[in-house]
Amino acid sequence: VQLVESGGGLVQPGGSLRLSCAASGITFSSYAMSWYRQAPGKERELVAVIYSGSVSTHYADPVKGRFTISRDDAKNTVYLQMNSLKIEDTAMYYCNAVLWNTYWGQGTQVTVSS
Repeated sequence: VQLVESGGGLVQPGGSLRLSCAASGITFSSYAMSWYRQAPGKERELVAVIYSGSVSTHYADPVKGRFTISRDDAKNTVYLQMNSLKIEDTAMYYCNAVLWNTYWGQGTQVTVSS
């Protein structure tokens, strides 16, 4: 099983980034897919989750209205569109897949700085 994140980088406050997570080795469409983040010195926290069939999504309060999670089951990929980025969004962002097991990607760094 592999979850490979991409799309991170350095962006100014107010900017946008789109993260991608490509999955292999799992029946992707059956899995709930999530994005988590971990800032230095802080615990890993849930950012957003999208359930199988895209029937529902959930967002952490700090990102509501700014971030959008989506999935393309044909491409085995989950996305996180991040708009109006703030300095406090700076963190390592991880992709997560959950069904009977839990899998994690290696992370992609997002740095918001002027």
